[in-house]
Amino acid sequence: MSDIKPRIVITMGDPTGVGPEIIAAALSDPQVRTCCRHLVIGDAGAMARGIAVAGAGLRIERADAIIPDDPGEGVLRLREISSLGAEDMPYGHPTVASGDAMFHAICEAARLCLSGDADAMATAPISKEALNRAGHRYPGHTELLAELAGTERVVMMLAGSRLRVTLVTIHEALADVPNLVTFDRVLETIRITHRDVHRYFKRNPRIAVLALNPHCGEGGMFGDEEPRVIAPAIGAARQEGIDAVGPLSADTLFHFAVQGAYDAVVCMYHDQGLIPLKLLHFDDGANVTLGLPIIRTSVDHGTAYDLAGTGQASAESMKAAILMAAEMARVKATGGGEP
Repeated sequence: MSDIKPRIVITMGDPTGVGPEIIAAALSDPQVRTCCRHLVIGDAGAMARGIAVAGAGLRIERADAIIPDDPGEGVLRLREISSLGAEDMPYGHPTVASGDAMFHAICEAARLCLSGDADAMATAPISKEALNRAGHRYPGHTELLAELAGTERVVMMLAGSRLRVTLVTIHEALADVPNLVTFDRVLETIRITHRDVHRYFKRNPRIAVLALNPHCGEGGMFGDEEPRVIAPAIGAARQEGIDAVGPLSADTLFHFAVQGAYDAVVCMYHDQGLIPLKLLHFDDGANVTLGLPIIRTSVDHGTAYDLAGTGQASAESMKAAILMAAEMARVKATGGGEP
């Protein structure tokens, strides 16, 4: 693959949100265009509208597969999987039809990756509400892709140039988190983080594992999950040769992580990891699903309905997702992350 650009499929996301326009803007960037061969999976009407909103000046060229030749400047290659009308995709108001279209775009991209006809997929943001209203009962991309790939356990990682975080629990009520932070979940998250960071980003990564409670529970005053669950899971990971340390207090750990002391941080719940990550990488962060047999990256933000159609949405995270997917595909082909 050193001489051949990675083949990246890009899903349009929610056509009533910013997905189509940020894809159009990203594919107008010379760095993105030169990093890969692309194929957008989506709707021609939605993508044409996104191109106009972004002022991208791209021409849609329909294709069923990723074609070896370089399309050159000004071309957006599209695999069309739906025919939405204007009434199906009003900005900021997802519909059953739009939810069904985004579902089939994800499935088609996953099929191309699983079959080996694409090297990675990068996804624009979706509406979970529309997905479910269309009869597809999934909390989000991650769970759908895990089912399509036949994978029991996946891990969400958010990453930028200075920080990588993975999550033991994802979209859960905070009140439910303590019962979900189990020995098996923590250990499996450490394992998957180690394996895929080693595979795609940094060999033999040093992994920080956070505490759940303030001050690591302060000797049991604020909770006992640290000695009862988290520390034993870290110990088991170390027995397997994984360089994991902790439990560490979240209020100080990130200072050292962004200085380069750790290659990834395992966090116990959503906001514990995503607040510092987005503070540093709000525009240029990317979401990576670890544990899949395929490479999947995504933007680190939602559908941004308030910006949809205005031309004001930033495409930086979409660019970062495509660039990261391409780099991960190159690393996979050449055998491992940085020494």
